[in-house]
Amino acid sequence: MEEEDDLWKQFLEQYDGGDGDVLSVPSQVFSDSYLIGFVIANIVGLRYYSGTINGRELVGLVREPLNTYDPNAIKVLNSSAVQVGHIERTVAAVLAPLLDSRIISAVEAIVPKPPPSGRSPYRLPCQIHIFALPDAIPTVQCAIEDGGLHLFTPDDHEFGLSESVIVNESTSTNASKERRRVDEIFALVGKEGKGIEHLEPPKDVILTELFPHQKEGLGWLVHRENSQDLPLFWKEKNGGFLNVLTNHLTNDRPEPLKGGIFADDMGLGKTLTLLSLIATNKPGSSVSYTLVDDVGTSSARKHKSGNKRVVSSRKKRKTDVDDYNGGILDSKDKVSSPKTTLVVCPSSVLTTWIAQLEQHTRPGSLQVYLYHGERKKEVDLLLSHDLVLTTYKTLALEFSSSQSPLKKIEWLRVILDEAHVIKNFLSQQTKAVVELKAERRWVVTGTPIQNNSFDLYSLMAFLKFLPFSIKNYWQRLVQRPLDQGSASGIARLQALMASISLRRMKGTHSGSNSLVGLPSKTVETCFVELFSEEREQYEKMESEARSTLREYINADTILRNYSTVLHIILRLRQICNNVALCPSDLKSLLSSNSFEDVSENPELLKKLGLMLEDGDDFDCPVCLSPPTKTIITRCAHIFCQICILKTLKTLNPCCPICRHPLSETDLFLAPAPKVSDENPTTDFSGLPISSKVLALLNLLLESKKHKESTKSVVFSQFRKMLILLEEVLSSAGFVTLRLDGSMSIKKRAEVIQEFSSNQPNAPMPTVLLASLKAAGAGINLTVASRVYLVEPWWNPAAEEQAMDRVHRIGQNEEVKVVRLIVKDSIEERILAIQERKKKLAGGLFGKKAAKEQKKVQIEDIRTMLRL
Repeated sequence: MEEEDDLWKQFLEQYDGGDGDVLSVPSQVFSDSYLIGFVIANIVGLRYYSGTINGRELVGLVREPLNTYDPNAIKVLNSSAVQVGHIERTVAAVLAPLLDSRIISAVEAIVPKPPPSGRSPYRLPCQIHIFALPDAIPTVQCAIEDGGLHLFTPDDHEFGLSESVIVNESTSTNASKERRRVDEIFALVGKEGKGIEHLEPPKDVILTELFPHQKEGLGWLVHRENSQDLPLFWKEKNGGFLNVLTNHLTNDRPEPLKGGIFADDMGLGKTLTLLSLIATNKPGSSVSYTLVDDVGTSSARKHKSGNKRVVSSRKKRKTDVDDYNGGILDSKDKVSSPKTTLVVCPSSVLTTWIAQLEQHTRPGSLQVYLYHGERKKEVDLLLSHDLVLTTYKTLALEFSSSQSPLKKIEWLRVILDEAHVIKNFLSQQTKAVVELKAERRWVVTGTPIQNNSFDLYSLMAFLKFLPFSIKNYWQRLVQRPLDQGSASGIARLQALMASISLRRMKGTHSGSNSLVGLPSKTVETCFVELFSEEREQYEKMESEARSTLREYINADTILRNYSTVLHIILRLRQICNNVALCPSDLKSLLSSNSFEDVSENPELLKKLGLMLEDGDDFDCPVCLSPPTKTIITRCAHIFCQICILKTLKTLNPCCPICRHPLSETDLFLAPAPKVSDENPTTDFSGLPISSKVLALLNLLLESKKHKESTKSVVFSQFRKMLILLEEVLSSAGFVTLRLDGSMSIKKRAEVIQEFSSNQPNAPMPTVLLASLKAAGAGINLTVASRVYLVEPWWNPAAEEQAMDRVHRIGQNEEVKVVRLIVKDSIEERILAIQERKKKLAGGLFGKKAAKEQKKVQIEDIRTMLRL
């Protein structure tokens, strides 16, 4: 459900683990965690693995709960992600239960001395540094002592002589020197970088003339793919190669990072630029580009990427996404090495890729296969195409099957479009994209950070950007300095992102940094005063909510009553739109028990089922995709069936939200929502118009009076609100269309096409009522010039995506965005949460860093309800 999934995700980010997950926790926990000490352990089994340790090095620890030889197994990786060995059994037996139960927040390990030269050791000592929340420290200390291990604490003399003095965030001279050394390394990133001149795509494939910024972007993309330079933080030393961050030395030359993050602002034509990349830099082509150094001198370079036959197809293209399979080739047209690009995108964005192919490429010049819905799974068939399009959901569904061709193929390139959807590293779709095999990898998103900087870790894991694709290294080198408010944290992140990403902003006609000369976009906030009856009802509900949540917070039971928390926030937001959207009695929403138990309370189960129907586009908090079968747990949390069942296969099965023990008998199947593409069952006719609906109606009438043909998009997160507005606006003489998450991909495409058309003999629709999520990514709505956001979303990036469906290349009119906010309500406080998130996202690519990244958890609930 769209209005709830962000809070679900934020609380889920406190949880980490599962099969083969690196032993560390999301960023929010680090700012409250303390290094309580270290234990000394041996890395064993070195003879059986190819990974080496050649100096004083950081190493990664990965829990293996499904290891067939030892359920407590903890494997050790070097900074090249190659296994070195395992932590010895006696130590793993003590640490594994603490890690599985989340009593320990995180562990980090370092090998303080290199192995003896001239011989291969059977074991190698390391120090394992242990982090925990303050309340858990006594439990951890007792467990380690009972397990026969010695915990060296900061009070011990040996602690000051060990590597822990560097790991610990203290003010010691050694720690300061170590931090300065790492900061100096990051400061060098990009100092020797070179700019890229514009590059033209082949005219026999790309029909459209690119804008200058797109040609520059194409040059950058091609250069990233063809460069043979050493990866960042590596240098040649004594005939070998040294990683200056981790001190890892190897004789093998590290592979260059062929890819990166394409993070141009939304609406700058990233899809066309990527199609140009596919057409330009393919096997058998010779690509010339010019490098421009910092002082303006240039040198031409030519790259030839193999020698391979490219077969053209003369199949007719179709525009319907459900039928489209541009240029299917017979399986006899095989290729000997990869030429195929895989594009993974949300379902709603498939129509955009198909439309862009139709608009910008010469028919038959690229062979395209749509791997979606009914699909053929022959590897040879897919490899005979230049481009395969699929969705995150399709990929996640095939993730568990070893027979999926998506997993078998080693692709020439994989492009993740709208890649911010993989920000949850625990989700099925994230794990699926990380496992894809590819020579070149691209992350494409205008909003790389949506909630916090930890969103970036999943992107690093997909890019295979070592050592940052290993969680231990990401946490130590980037995340922990950020979370602890270190001035160097954001600087490190900026340096890192500058080295692997391209980010340009649109600007406007009047702006000095205009790239494409778009008309201006203005964003206004229209504050709405509730009618007296609405205000009375709102104040009553908020007072009851505040009292209940204060009890939960004081008793530290907010996660045990999280469905109630979501209900309260949902209803307070709905009442700001229209009291008809929610029940007037908040007490009917509240749990009578201190712990919500669906198995003991059928009314609670019914309540959750109704909540699912009230919202729009609900996503499972684990896979972040709409669930095919929605499961409500005994503890009143909501997941899709496949995700929660996989969670229960872990060593200590429990709810990812509240950590309550779970078994399959504690799962309940939610009733399927009764929704339809065309015939909503909810009837709002005859109801009085609310203050917010009246404000929106007046704005639309004013716009119509100024110019009758002006088209507007009205975004809301509540499907019922869209249905209500449909009735009100139709009665006021507006021709409306509705686009929401209940609709099939085909139906959505039809709605967008109808809204964009101007048929002379048919009533022209001037208002599109759209779900923020269904039309918030990959949709082109430049036919409109007015955007209305009926309510705020606590993720500002989602709102920006919605606005930029209208303000993008192809827009010829000034765009006006109006946000409707009820004064002195939960909506005003959500704006404060948005501003907090914008600071981090803005500081990521800008020169000025945000002073501190705030936690976005219970503090946000306090803010929203003035607690």
